Amino acid sequence: MKKVLSLVAVGFFGLVLAQAAEKQPGKPQTACPVSGKPINKEVYVDYQGQRVYFCCNACPDKFRKDPEKYFAQFEKEGIELENIQKACPVSGEELGEHGEPSVIHYKGRTVKFCCPACEKPFKAEPEKYLNGMPGEQSKAGKKTT
Repeated sequence: MKKVLSLVAVGFFGLVLAQAAEKQPGKPQTACPVSGKPINKEVYVDYQGQRVYFCCNACPDKFRKDPEKYFAQFEKEGIELENIQKACPVSGEELGEHGEPSVIHYKGRTVKFCCPACEKPFKAEPEKYLNGMPGEQSKAGKKTT
């Protein structure tokens, strides 16, 4: 019986530690994703709700050619970009109207929601909602008229 209780306790504490690790904020962006040089806060692109900083005016165009490559790099390095969202991508409601926004990390992006219920529709169709977020969008998500 003691063995079972010990295993349950170890499992519980492992789960608590894993959840705590998930909630740890990522590292702030300090280097240009294209060149690796220090960022210049005056040179940036707002892309799908994230502000991405660069070292010089030549780098944003390189980023725009393959943004997913750089978002994968941010995710791998644990970099949390500055989020520029003011509204939930699912409901359109202003963030903070229902208390502290719900947050998930998705492919190098930090996405905020008005409430936890909005996470499920986002996870089902992330590209649909990413392409409705502030800033530039993926070419695949842009509508042509």
